[in-house]
Amino acid sequence: MNLALAPLPSRIINVVVVDDSAFMRKSISMMLESDPGIKVVATARDGQDGINKIREFRPDLVTLDIEMPVLDGLSALRIIMKEIPLPVIMISSLTSEGAQATLDALDLGAVDFIPKELSYVSVDIKKIREELISKVKTIVRSRPFRNRAPGTTLRTVPGSAPRPGQQAAPGWNIPAGAGKKLKAVVLGISTGGPFALLQTIPKLGVDFPLGIAIVQHMPPRFTKSLAERLDSLSALNVREAADGDVLAPGMVLLAPGGQHMTFRRKGGSVVATIRSEPSTTLYRPCADIMFSSAVETFNGPLLGVIMTGMGKDGLEGLRRIKQKGGVVIAQNEDSCVVYGMPRAAVEDGLADAVLPLDGIPGGMTRLFD
Repeated sequence: MNLALAPLPSRIINVVVVDDSAFMRKSISMMLESDPGIKVVATARDGQDGINKIREFRPDLVTLDIEMPVLDGLSALRIIMKEIPLPVIMISSLTSEGAQATLDALDLGAVDFIPKELSYVSVDIKKIREELISKVKTIVRSRPFRNRAPGTTLRTVPGSAPRPGQQAAPGWNIPAGAGKKLKAVVLGISTGGPFALLQTIPKLGVDFPLGIAIVQHMPPRFTKSLAERLDSLSALNVREAADGDVLAPGMVLLAPGGQHMTFRRKGGSVVATIRSEPSTTLYRPCADIMFSSAVETFNGPLLGVIMTGMGKDGLEGLRRIKQKGGVVIAQNEDSCVVYGMPRAAVEDGLADAVLPLDGIPGGMTRLFD
């Protein structure tokens, strides 16, 4: 994986692994410690044992199972976020119930998750190990952890000075009336995405004038659960996209996990195409593929929104959006869980507006004032 990381810290990343399965504790520990920059300082067999170990060892990050005896993962997470806040990656079951519990955990403050089955039942264990290590390193190194309570935005911390070569980040550089020419909204997001989307989509009014297409990096089942939760909270209609769904005002289409979402013309409408190819992309769904397809199909200016997440997915698509006269809004560093995807857009000079998480829905609406 070619995920950009912040400069290496001078010390080892310490991790506590919490899981009721001895096999899982061993498997996760071995995967993490295959990297010389990570040390598993303790393991725990249940939530209460995990809290005790966290208090004793004060790690940089915790991996936390959801279903455990004595004290389950969600209950333990509530205590961790309240008393000893630090980054937590959930180990989640690939079931509908597991997806719902994972969304609950992300609401409570967990920063990311890995599917439990994928952590040991796979022919591609090397890729899974690399993904877990990349997540741990990126989350710990990206910036100081900021705790958040359920239903609140991330607490901001003072911004850092621009890095060498980094472009100045505009707060708002969009001319009045720019929204009138836009055809649709395309949004790319990854680590920290479910929480960020829950702070964005439900705040858009029923009269928001454009259809919205979203790529959130998640496995199958998880995107369906996320779409259902967003739909229950939103004035707009939100669904996990199916082949042939029309992207029109009032509709939000979330690309299904494990599939790419592109678009085609059907009569006078733009409809979604759901497919597994190309299978060689780093992410599936992929923001670059969705963005580029939308540019070609609408053949006019789009609003591109890029939010919290690792890596640079979406950057090439945003370039094409700008070439067609579109507008780009990026989430700012202080409100991102991981400032990767938005940072790439800002440093490339593509962002017309750089906004905190709680300012993005207002910024999207402001375009049409």
